[in-house]
Amino acid sequence: MTRPLDDPTDRLIAAALIADGRSTLKSLAEATGLSVSAVQARVRRLETDRVIRGYTARIDPEAIGLPLAALVSITPLDPAREYDIPDRLVELTEIEACHSVAGEDSFVLFVRVATPTALEVLIREIRKRANVSTRTTVVLHTSFEGRPHPIGQLDRALDAPEKDRPNG
Repeated sequence: MTRPLDDPTDRLIAAALIADGRSTLKSLAEATGLSVSAVQARVRRLETDRVIRGYTARIDPEAIGLPLAALVSITPLDPAREYDIPDRLVELTEIEACHSVAGEDSFVLFVRVATPTALEVLIREIRKRANVSTRTTVVLHTSFEGRPHPIGQLDRALDAPEKDRPNG
């Protein structure tokens, strides 16, 4: 389990990196009032502790030929084998995320493919590999995704006078 991010300076560094993953150590030092070497040590510790899990570029899926997104809800045909479903699907690169969920289904997958035919082929492969039934919802439009975690909003709420806090 990842350690809690409870140090205010670490939270400030994390919030700055969420806003701009290409922030320089110098800009982080200016934002925190620390030296560049102190910020570098903190960033390395956050990386080592897996608070910071990586840095990545966000690419438009259409630009790389993956315009079709879908949510695939899956339910095991043999409930005794539910625990290893993610392991059986991990090699399918079309699956961007696999969420264990409460409710009627056991998992919800977020997938991206090039065409409806590719989606049909992927669904067949998911059913075969994981021995599951599926229910698929095709995404028509995405209003927003990949939103940053609200570190700054939480800090502002904690700094607000008690009368202004939610339920305060």
